[in-house]
Amino acid sequence: MERKLTKEQREQFSDILEELGKTLDITEAQFDAAVRSYQAVGAWLSKEDSLLSPYQPLIRPQGSFLLGTMIRPINENDDLDIDLVCQLTGKDSTWTQKELKQIVGNRIKEHEQYKKMLLSPDGRRCWTLMYAEDSNYHLDILPALISQGYYTLEKSFSAVDSSDYDSLAIRITDKLRLDYDTSINPNEWLLCNPFGFGRWFFQRASLDLMKSFSLTEAVKPVPKYQLNKLPLQRAVQILKRHRDMMFNGDQHKPISIIITTLAARIYSKETDVISALVNVVGELDTTIEERYDERLGRYVKWIPNPVNPLENFADKWAEYPEKERNFYMWVKQLRHDIYNILGQIDNGVHYIREAMQTPFGRSEVIKAFSNYAEHTRELRESGKQFITPKTGIVNSAGTLIKNHNFYGAGE
Repeated sequence: MERKLTKEQREQFSDILEELGKTLDITEAQFDAAVRSYQAVGAWLSKEDSLLSPYQPLIRPQGSFLLGTMIRPINENDDLDIDLVCQLTGKDSTWTQKELKQIVGNRIKEHEQYKKMLLSPDGRRCWTLMYAEDSNYHLDILPALISQGYYTLEKSFSAVDSSDYDSLAIRITDKLRLDYDTSINPNEWLLCNPFGFGRWFFQRASLDLMKSFSLTEAVKPVPKYQLNKLPLQRAVQILKRHRDMMFNGDQHKPISIIITTLAARIYSKETDVISALVNVVGELDTTIEERYDERLGRYVKWIPNPVNPLENFADKWAEYPEKERNFYMWVKQLRHDIYNILGQIDNGVHYIREAMQTPFGRSEVIKAFSNYAEHTRELRESGKQFITPKTGIVNSAGTLIKNHNFYGAGE
């Protein structure tokens, strides 16, 4: 059962979870390498001799790379999955979905190095470039059409109403659509809105006192590495890590878009990580709707896309019941683990650390606590570290802890 935390306890837990989040982050070197790689692909697609050149191809991040919620895989040898949009401002009027997809792929293949890296066959919607094993990432490139002038995406976020998600939608190709081979009218193509979702997520995540990062920065073709995260971003990373530890390798694990959507919907502008996490964990399964599915003739679980309520992120649950069972099983275990960790607060930091190792990974937790200890040591040496009477919790308000200077017995 959840327990109430004092201000000092929240501060300590949030500091620990912040350090855990940092250990889960991809490194700045990994981030920069991925950005350089997709910039180079974009430059190749847009060269003057390319059929795509008149349509100003530009590659932008989407998904967790855009939202700042990406985490490293459990197995360090596994690839990071970098989701990208190859946005085009138009197309030849005769190109079908299939032809547009193939033209993007053919241009990639004209590059000798990319031809060797290109995964074959192509995916349902994306082309995938596999980078060298020492890079440990691959790029999923989604060809997409946008409205004229929309390529100045970062400007559009300040120019349009904050609730106007539709204007950020894109049209994409999809091999499973019946008109894939025939449709030349983009208005008939599948509508997708990763940037609208990003706008919604950052609106949910934003805090007036933390304006250091925004979607305007995130959607830039060359975004900056985000070292400091908002509480919602950290909470989502921690939830995804718990999911990965529990379902390592299971294709029916809860998907990230569901976790991210539910967490963002529940989040109530808490200003520290532990408060955000406890709130989300307590309500994670309570906001899921049930709607009647005419195709199936019964009610199904429904997790609406916040920028397209007719899209159900849980649509696969009806076809694969194990996905739904795993989600609810995960929420139950998540609550147990988080409340167990909170229950160790009176026993001391050692017990908190022990309780966190199975849910989040021994090496990551040990590293997080080592960094936390180093941070508290620096505070102590600067004369800014305090201890709360009775509880023994180290924080920035309470009784000053004197610095230990081991100069000899006479000191």
